[in-house]
Formats: sequence, C-alpha cells, structure tokens
Amino acid sequence: MSEQTKHFETAIFAGGCFWCMVKPFDTQPGIEKVVSGYTGGHVANPTYEQVKSHTTGHTEAVKITFDPKVMSYKKLVSIYWQQTDPTDAMGQFQDRGDNYRPVIFVKDDYQRKIAEKSRQDLINSGQFDEPIVTQIEDAQPFYEAEEEHQDFYRKNPERYEEQEAGGREKFVGKHWRKSTAK
Repeated sequence: MSEQTKHFETAIFAGGCFWCMVKPFDTQPGIEKVVSGYTGGHVANPTYEQVKSHTTGHTEAVKITFDPKVMSYKKLVSIYWQQTDPTDAMGQFQDRGDNYRPVIFVKDDYQRKIAEKSRQDLINSGQFDEPIVTQIEDAQPFYEAEEEHQDFYRKNPERYEEQEAGGREKFVGKHWRKSTAK
C-alpha cells in the first residue's frame, strides 16, 4: 500500500516532559511520527519559555500519527500508561507543575470510550495503592514545540538518559515491567 492510500489517525498524550514521551511510541510499528508540543492552554502558539512559566495553561504533550491497521488506539493507550505515574496529578517524576500533568487528550467518542475503559481497568486492577488521577480531556489545539525539542532522544542521547534517570525509568521498572511480562 502506498503512503498516499494509508489512513492515519492521531493521538495526544501528556505524561511529564515531552522529551521522555517520544521514544516509547516512536519505536513502535505503525507509528508514522511523534511530535512534541503543547496543548490545553489559552495562548495561541506558545513558546517553551511561556509554557515553562506556568502562565499559559498548556501541558507538554506528544501528538502521535499512526496507522490504525498496524497500531490500535487501545494499544497506544496501554503504552501510554506504562510511561507514566498515573497517581501523580501535578507532574511526573522530577518534572513538577501543571505543565507536566498526565492527560489523555481524546479527539472523539471512540477514543474517549477506550481511554475511560482503560483507566477504569487500571483502577480495578489494584496495581496502585494511590488513586488514579490521570485526566481524560477533549483534545484542544496542539502547537508543535520548537525544533530543538523534536526527537530529543536521538539528538541529545546523554541528556535524554539523564532525564530518564530522574525517576521515570525506576518507576516504570517497578510498576509496569512485572505487569507486562506475562
């Protein structure tokens, strides 16, 4: 099938620093591209510095373009959970503040139904002692981040590894590796 005849869809997830949210999706089959950016705020075309100042209401997020014949939205949501601490509403790991909050941004009722069921399944699993606080919100305009923030794990592997070492890798290993090893 040629690229022109493929039908791609998009998904938007926020789970802490967008630098750390690209690689887990980018390396999966059926992913066309993963873009770092900002969403959920009240300022058009925000800059990294504006978002970092906590004055725009935006959250750092990734927008994933995928082929649903190869990668389902349900699988993307599963991958998303395994990159985050769903019990931390005001940041992820060493990244603190509302611009790092965990959110699944849904574009339609189909995505909402899958995301809500997945969150309820996680709650019912008893995997976490604390409440699951990840929000599910309607998708809002998504603004691409500056070029230096795109494909960060490839462009800056040392800084990327430092960011991962800030608690995410340890948390994921403790809480998620055992649940996916089945």
